[in-house]
Amino acid sequence: MKQYLQQRKGLVQGVFNKVFDKYDTMNDFMSLGAHRIWKKNLILSLNPSKNKNLIDVACGTGDIAKLYIKSTNEEADIMCVDPNINMINYSKKQFYNFKNIKWSLSSAENLKIKSNSYDFYTISFGLRNTKNIKKSLEEAYRVLKPGGKFVCLEFSKIENKNFNMIYKKYSKIIPSIGKFVVGDDKPYEYLVKSIENFINQEELLELMKRSNFQKCKYRNLSGGIVAIHSGWKI
Repeated sequence: MKQYLQQRKGLVQGVFNKVFDKYDTMNDFMSLGAHRIWKKNLILSLNPSKNKNLIDVACGTGDIAKLYIKSTNEEADIMCVDPNINMINYSKKQFYNFKNIKWSLSSAENLKIKSNSYDFYTISFGLRNTKNIKKSLEEAYRVLKPGGKFVCLEFSKIENKNFNMIYKKYSKIIPSIGKFVVGDDKPYEYLVKSIENFINQEELLELMKRSNFQKCKYRNLSGGIVAIHSGWKI
């Protein structure tokens, strides 16, 4: 399933080239800090263990890796993947003294990873930025070991109409917040459009099933602003 906004040449790369060094700060502003709670929920859904290795795709600044490594006493092996070299370099600085964290510059649709390699696959606010959701899910399935778990945290669709109206009004001021924090509103105009155009919870669930994941389910957080989808490779 292609995402046509993301097909525009250089668009997504250009967005993250502009915001990589203030990415977490902007996320705090936009979500009023809620993104940190959402990500902790993602980690809890994994039941982390030092014997279970993780591949975190669209790793950004490495916040998922940081939460996972802390929850395993800094003993688990982690592969951080991102298509943006600036994000990779920025995240490396956070973990310069960790030998059990590695990085790969590649896209979710074409991972430079051997098949059947990881116990857990996570992607946090990254599936929405891929050019092809189906190919990304197929790659996730490929690199997971049999018995491995896929978990996706992504913006979703709000079910309550009144809450949705409030959220849409708030979304309109996000580019202005971006202008204030990072000095450019264009990346956040893209953000708002990408959220609006992204598929709903049930549609993503169906794509996961078509990609051979089993026991697929999702859980809404914050009234459906985001959702955590999960499935197993069996």
